[in-house]
Amino acid sequence: MVMSTLTALGIGIISFAIVIGVGTIVVLKMSAAVADCDTAAGGYYNSTSQLCHNVTGTPSGTNSGSTGLGTNNLNYMETQLSSSGLAGWTPAIIALAVGMLFLGAFVARKGSRL
Repeated sequence: MVMSTLTALGIGIISFAIVIGVGTIVVLKMSAAVADCDTAAGGYYNSTSQLCHNVTGTPSGTNSGSTGLGTNNLNYMETQLSSSGLAGWTPAIIALAVGMLFLGAFVARKGSRL
């Protein structure tokens, strides 16, 4: 019984990590797709630095971040998924789940002795 519970806990943690990883990648690619850079002057959006760049590859203008509302919202969503958001709670979720697993095992064992 304990092994099946540990297996289920492991599958849940792996699924949680996959959801965060895939969600972050999808949001990052979506923010690049809706970036509002000056493409008429040869500018492009660099998804690694999350900045608009000019033809020479340097950040363009004083505010080189994309000014599009969609990009700003998607960058905020990425922050909420990453270490300052949902992923930052991962160690606490794991510790709570393992603690509850042990407490449940102790309570179940105590009940069977009576």
